[in-house]
Amino acid sequence: MASITETAQAFFDACETGKGWDGCQQYCTADASFVAQAEPLADIKTLSAYCDWMKGLLVIMPDGRYEVKSFATDAARNNVSAYGVFKGTHTGAGGPPPTGKSTTTDYVYVMQFSGGKVSSMTKIWNAPYAMKELGWA
Repeated sequence: MASITETAQAFFDACETGKGWDGCQQYCTADASFVAQAEPLADIKTLSAYCDWMKGLLVIMPDGRYEVKSFATDAARNNVSAYGVFKGTHTGAGGPPPTGKSTTTDYVYVMQFSGGKVSSMTKIWNAPYAMKELGWA
């Protein structure tokens, strides 16, 4: 059985490269929840919906990519935190009209585990800053 660190890393990569729920569900419980105090994500309550949101984001930002800055496992609390920087330019169709503007935005995922799988995730992200950079706000 994979460690929670290995599972978190595999999930993180699948999510951040736009695999959607189809590519992420193997690392998660079926009812995994999602929370973010960021307006663009306010209505998203399940990890499956968030994974599909990320898939859609990479359609409108086809050069979207991430850089991991820190990855930490808290075995006592059964969670893994990942700090990354997302970079991308809004050039793709499917959302608001392309602005051609780019963002470099910091974020953190805190992935809680149950039975060796992600059972909930919190995203910590300064969405207004990213929206402004992209010309969406």
